Amino acid sequence: MNDAYRKAGVDIDAGNLAVEMIRAQAASTIRPEVLAGVGGFSGLFALDMNRYRQPVLVSSTDGVGTKLRVAQLAGKHDTVGIDLVAMCVNDILVCGAEPLFFLDYLACGKLVPERVAEIVGGVAAGCREAGCALIGGETAEMPGFYRLGEYDLAGFVVGVVDREAVWDGSKIREGDVLLGLASSGLHSNGFSLARRALFEQRGLTAGTLLSAVPGLPEPGRHTLGEELLTPTRIYVKSVLALRDRFAAAPVVKGAAHITGGGMIENVPRVLPDGLGAAVHRGSWPVPPVFNLIQEEDGIKRIADEEMHRVFNMGIGMVLIVDREAMVDASAVLSGMGEQVYEIGEVRPGEGVVYIED
Repeated sequence: MNDAYRKAGVDIDAGNLAVEMIRAQAASTIRPEVLAGVGGFSGLFALDMNRYRQPVLVSSTDGVGTKLRVAQLAGKHDTVGIDLVAMCVNDILVCGAEPLFFLDYLACGKLVPERVAEIVGGVAAGCREAGCALIGGETAEMPGFYRLGEYDLAGFVVGVVDREAVWDGSKIREGDVLLGLASSGLHSNGFSLARRALFEQRGLTAGTLLSAVPGLPEPGRHTLGEELLTPTRIYVKSVLALRDRFAAAPVVKGAAHITGGGMIENVPRVLPDGLGAAVHRGSWPVPPVFNLIQEEDGIKRIADEEMHRVFNMGIGMVLIVDREAMVDASAVLSGMGEQVYEIGEVRPGEGVVYIED
């Protein structure tokens, strides 16, 4: 029935099959507030107003960037959906918001239902980890726009927080402590530089993604592809546990998701005028993958300053807390499985200054 459209490069039947394969994945993320999810023209979500005094809706949208190129080279598509969710939910988490529901957009040159299901399966896994519902999305087959095997991803999340509980940074004071939560690696930023350093300058190939690389942990078992495609860590459950544990007397004054720009650009975004941050080098372990990107044969190809401006360098989220609450806050986060480091403090000034200890 749709031979002409199929010959033009768009297969409606394949699209319908993909939706059916996605439906079960989306169903695994459903929350009680969901009234209608995947398959309709829109998703419906009934906010429980009894849970909030003055509910503030919080939204964010993001993508996965050129990490997708690595996934396509490696032929591994089941983790980039987790990255997509993480980039969005971690962004709204910095103001203390709980993610409610998520929508994704997948565009490709040729729609392969099994691959779509693999990608969206990752999205559903990320939603389950973040506690939000996948209630809709869009899959676009765009021949002539994307080459065979290429695709792009974007996502959109909506969350909620009580107005009086928003972490806006206004209560941050001199002497407050920066707690750094460990990243799982590169997360989803800086891949254009990472790919240039590893593949263009060093001459690594797509085949290298399947091989162990000297300088990475677990030699013989941990490949470069596995390292580069390690999903972005989702901090929602641990940080919200900290928020709820101290709901009566909040200990978090501000937070920063360490994405593109590193701590240098992201931490100042939550600091009041007149205050900066001192970050102590060596106060947390930098994962070996960053050294692999920066150096070759002991020679630094990329300056330290640029590395810290492009990558998270091992810290994916920064929480700013009162010094007196630091121990208790760290204990809650550690109990939720986070690796927590005291990495610096708030000082008069502006921007982020690195201090050698």
